[in-house]
Amino acid sequence: MAGNGDIQWCFSQVKGTLDEDVSDADIISCVEFNHDGELLATGDKGGRVVIFQRDPVSKTSIPKRGEYNVYSTFQSHEPEFDYLKSLEIEEKINKIRWLRRKNQSHFLLSTNDKTIKLWKVSERDKTVDGYNTKEENGTLRDPANITSLRVPQIKPIELTVEASPRRIFANAHTYHINSISVNSDQETYLSADDLRINLWHQEITDQSFNIVDIKPTNMEELNEVITAAEFHPIDCNLFVYSSSKGTIRLCDMRAAALCDRHSKFFEEPEDPTNKSFFSEIISSISDVKISNSGRYMISRDYLCVKVWDLHMESRPVETYPVHEYLRSKLCSLYENDCIFDKFEVCWSGTDSAIMTGSYNNFFRMFDRINKRDATLEAAREIAKPKTLLRPRKVCTGGKRKKDEISVDCLDFNKKILHTAWHPSENVIAVAATNNLYLFHDKL
Repeated sequence: MAGNGDIQWCFSQVKGTLDEDVSDADIISCVEFNHDGELLATGDKGGRVVIFQRDPVSKTSIPKRGEYNVYSTFQSHEPEFDYLKSLEIEEKINKIRWLRRKNQSHFLLSTNDKTIKLWKVSERDKTVDGYNTKEENGTLRDPANITSLRVPQIKPIELTVEASPRRIFANAHTYHINSISVNSDQETYLSADDLRINLWHQEITDQSFNIVDIKPTNMEELNEVITAAEFHPIDCNLFVYSSSKGTIRLCDMRAAALCDRHSKFFEEPEDPTNKSFFSEIISSISDVKISNSGRYMISRDYLCVKVWDLHMESRPVETYPVHEYLRSKLCSLYENDCIFDKFEVCWSGTDSAIMTGSYNNFFRMFDRINKRDATLEAAREIAKPKTLLRPRKVCTGGKRKKDEISVDCLDFNKKILHTAWHPSENVIAVAATNNLYLFHDKL
């Protein structure tokens, strides 16, 4: 982590305007590296997907830098209206997931609240010139007027990147989609909403299989909702899903077609000394991610990150407080709705470190090997290349040291909900409102 003799982080880049006045549509709603880290995609509340490509010079420079250039921008989702329910469907991109690359093109899944789309992103640097059946402007020629045949030629053109929707998976969710996850078989994927999880085949758009259904016959008996779901990275038959009650279930699709009976159930008994009116809200899990090795998983609730061993259900093997100093502020956080913020969490490529966001544009990193942690800030003041990130500290009262910030001075409108870690390097991406910050290690 930073400032402890291990990894120190440097500023690489910031993407997005630095205006104070930010339109809602520009707020970043998800960040995702592809499998080799060459591309980085962001989705925003305006339904746009922006793909960045690793700058080749930054990879070979010594030390390496984590710099990316805009590669492609496209409108993935538009606002819609459900006339049957008189509901507006936002265009906001909830999640982006990359498929492993099989050919020259890249494929990704993006979803808003109701509709998932499979996009193909491909490069074109050649065009066909000299069609027999078409005019230059693309209109078809009358076959009767074609008197001679010519051999079409392939001519080079300026490189263009095209994004085209290949499949649209719609009408399968009654509630808002909160997760999509591509299976390790690279053929199927799951999508989850508050009460159901569906399994899709990437080639079939008009049917999906319902693999989890927690909807009670009487909705008044509803006492929990699904908050996140993810496939195991190696075993294509396993997936996990978390709930608003702070529990995680591991399911095996070999056991039954409908995975209503879980194989494993992960829950930590509540500490009676911490019980309060807010206990249930803050124990709700906002994100769950299985480690790259497939042995562990991390869950993020409002105040902390927990590491679970998939072989041990009774309690987490590690617990990292993210912002324990907010426990005394839960009442005001409830009043301004911040207590319902959904923070994501991510693993480093080697599973040795964990990153998650907080308020005041702070983000937290936990080193599992050395049991150290750091609070870092994505701030404009450090927006100069190679600037070293200084660890930040929050104090909860009494005298404040020079480098510390008082808990009463934190800005709760500045929150880092979405972060991503490069799969094989120490390069991280952090979304702060409408800006994407990129940092790399100092080595």
